[in-house]
Amino acid sequence: MAGDPGQELVDILDEAGRVIGQATRRVMRTYRLPHRCCYLLVFNDRGEILVHQRTATKDVFPSYWDVCVGGVPAAGESFAQSARREGHEELGVPIEPTFLFSVRYSDAATVVFGEVFRVIHNGPFAFQPEEVTQGRFVTLAALQAGIQSGEFSPICPDGWMVWQQFQSGNWGA
Repeated sequence: MAGDPGQELVDILDEAGRVIGQATRRVMRTYRLPHRCCYLLVFNDRGEILVHQRTATKDVFPSYWDVCVGGVPAAGESFAQSARREGHEELGVPIEPTFLFSVRYSDAATVVFGEVFRVIHNGPFAFQPEEVTQGRFVTLAALQAGIQSGEFSPICPDGWMVWQQFQSGNWGA
């Protein structure tokens, strides 16, 4: 990531998820403007999921644990392009994501229209230091135990919603 991420241009959406303009990432966050996000669930060949901790400098959910790699597409960038770019930037390896389903998420901090992708990669990863402080593959049982014990707390609420939808198999529009 070069320069000030707050100055990156992102697409702003209407209530139906259609692009209606662009704004800087900082303006988008300040005014809680609806925007796009790509989410990547990263698994290894053993079916373990990558869990990582976000840096304390993230503009939303700093220092939270997350089950999704990803981010906000640049203005005009497709979800698939963003998924490849974000995955490569954050993991430090080229990836080939597979689209799974679309999501919508909102809370007091953010309003997101997203697309979820699956990635199979065994690492090793060279985590982007501006984005990720640590990460590792865990079994699905260890993920659940880590959530219950607080080891993976706090957990990113949008990523957790994505994970729950993935687990449920409810991938309808």
